[in-house]
Amino acid sequence: MPHLDVPGAALYYETAGHVSAPALVLLHSPIAHLRMWDPQVAALAAHHYVIRFDARGFGKTVSEDVQFSNRADTLDLLDHLGVESATLIGSGRGATIALDIALESPHRVTGIVSIGGGPSGFPEIPLSAAEDALLDSLDEAFTTNDAERLARLEVALWAVGPLRTEQDLDSDFVRTATDFALDNVARAAERPVPLPLDPPAADRVVEIAVPALISVGEYDLTPALAEYEFLLEIMPNASGCTFRDAAHLPSVEHPAEFQRVLVSWLARNGL
Repeated sequence: MPHLDVPGAALYYETAGHVSAPALVLLHSPIAHLRMWDPQVAALAAHHYVIRFDARGFGKTVSEDVQFSNRADTLDLLDHLGVESATLIGSGRGATIALDIALESPHRVTGIVSIGGGPSGFPEIPLSAAEDALLDSLDEAFTTNDAERLARLEVALWAVGPLRTEQDLDSDFVRTATDFALDNVARAAERPVPLPLDPPAADRVVEIAVPALISVGEYDLTPALAEYEFLLEIMPNASGCTFRDAAHLPSVEHPAEFQRVLVSWLARNGL
């Protein structure tokens, strides 16, 4: 299994496609790991060099309890693979990392795809009563150090969403999302500390001029929906897409539709 040694960690990564093709970096959601992109990799690799890795605290990456930069980890992997620049495709926190990299190292980024994510430093958005109730349960699981219960509650909050129930959804999707979250329990004892971008991205995303696809699931949480509207309005070269009947993981819940939208956008922008 390929790992890249970086300060304080061994990053697990996978690649597909030819190294000479335009590069894509897939940055996973915090309720998943790199396997969330499995349905799209073959189609993307037909015309791109596809790079994905498990961030610290997730999947098969092993980390010490040290301060680190998600931005540096991503760029260290690109350097290791000999890739000068790439389109960054991020889900949730992965989108936040992508936006941060585009501001800190703009010469390394050719395009941005945000899926239910927003810029670092975005102001807190009031939650609905249903969202608050689910977050209270998450807080309780966190204080009792119940990693497995925490993982299942995160799936209920983010993958299912407060306005839906598991019975409303495809059982295979719920099972897949739950498996992703439970896989990460193996990393629960690790405590790497991510260093934030300073200053944060929220007041600066207007500077990101590369093509951007801003997307969200219609049943995502209130903050994600607000971040979607903000990015779509303020980024100068952004287009938007709302995935119907999806919450925080539209690329997993509706993989064929997501792939169609993404491949079309990449082709339209020459990426």
